[in-house]
Amino acid sequence: MPDRRLPLAALALVSLAACSPAPPQVLGTLERDRIALPAPAFEPIVEIAVREGEQVAAGAVLVRLDEARSRAALAAAQAEVRRLGDVLAERQAGARGEEREQARAQIAAAAALERNARLERERVDALLARGLVPRAQADAAGAAHDSAAASLRAARAASALLEQGTRAEQIAQADAALAAAQAQVDRLAVDLQRLRVHAPRAGIVDSLPYEVGDQVAIGAPLVHLLVGDAPYARVYVPQPLRADVHVGDGVRVLLEGETRAFAGRVRMIRSTPSFTPYYALHGDDAARLSYLAEVQLGAEAAALAVGLPLRVEIEAGEK
Repeated sequence: MPDRRLPLAALALVSLAACSPAPPQVLGTLERDRIALPAPAFEPIVEIAVREGEQVAAGAVLVRLDEARSRAALAAAQAEVRRLGDVLAERQAGARGEEREQARAQIAAAAALERNARLERERVDALLARGLVPRAQADAAGAAHDSAAASLRAARAASALLEQGTRAEQIAQADAALAAAQAQVDRLAVDLQRLRVHAPRAGIVDSLPYEVGDQVAIGAPLVHLLVGDAPYARVYVPQPLRADVHVGDGVRVLLEGETRAFAGRVRMIRSTPSFTPYYALHGDDAARLSYLAEVQLGAEAAALAVGLPLRVEIEAGEK
């Protein structure tokens, strides 16, 4: 008589396997890291070089703003640098030979005037001593001599300044002014370059909120890029499962419409509960707190589209 215990045992094992509870699951969507590229200036858009959904390389030009005003400001700043450079060179070179010759001529003229005024003063003083001229005339001659002597000292002092050259402090001031003007040129050059918005990383153009001709406020996003080598799952972990989920845990990710499961690893989970979208609530979960978590997928999921609904299986203690 055939032994029927083996089939019965196998059936029992199948029944036990069928009755074994499935691992708990949490719901969410497939996402990618997103970056926004803001408008650097209040200028109209003159070119949009990409389309939504296009794959772009790092450094590619995405949007170009009008550069006319920035180019004019840069040209003015460059002209100021040239002017201040000439001022610095003039102060470093000191007085020209012609200026020194002019100063010597002024000294000679002032000396001649001083000599004549001195002789006139001596003559009037002699006449005053003999009582031939009034005291007022002698005072006037003395004042004229004092003025001529002061003019001679001023001419000699001016010549001495020319001979000594420009003071070190004046050269330092001119050098500092030139450096400040050059820094302004560098800043304006950077601002001009930023009017061509480049992709900081390779990625996919997710959205272009504006059109050619729009004048966008400073800081408004011109382009949204989806970046990263692979997407990630954004899920909401109910409070009863929170203690079983840790950064670094390995999980299985099941996408709607996909027959295979994708391996993932928890890269972030919040320590405080957050608002839970309606699609993540089912059954008794509606009355529970939920914690936002992110599960990084591998390169095999790189071609998947963002926004797909998914489920993540949580195994207690799995690493």
